Amino acid sequence: MPKSVPLPPSQKLFDSIAQEFASGDAGITKSKMMGSPCLKVRGKMFAVYWRDAMIFKLAGDAHKNALARKGAQLFDPSEMNRPMKEWVVVPYAHKAKWRAFTESALTYVASKT
Repeated sequence: MPKSVPLPPSQKLFDSIAQEFASGDAGITKSKMMGSPCLKVRGKMFAVYWRDAMIFKLAGDAHKNALARKGAQLFDPSEMNRPMKEWVVVPYAHKAKWRAFTESALTYVASKT
């Protein structure tokens, strides 16, 4: 029987945030996107765990604030220089801001659904 591999601290933090935000009453669920865990509100993604980072769908000041973080960048899933303009990858080095960005992303996406 294979040994289970412990989750990295970044994924443990995502799971903790997901547990805090998930609420059936508000339509917020933990799901998967292309094999990566994510959070959705009423079926629309607003945050994703990916490669030791979190990706947030943001606009306005929250978007600018996220991109201003060292190592943050627009999400380019194809890695062919076609970034998704609203989606910002925030590295684990900025984990202290993940909850705030999750809240901003939730507010933004919920306002559009």
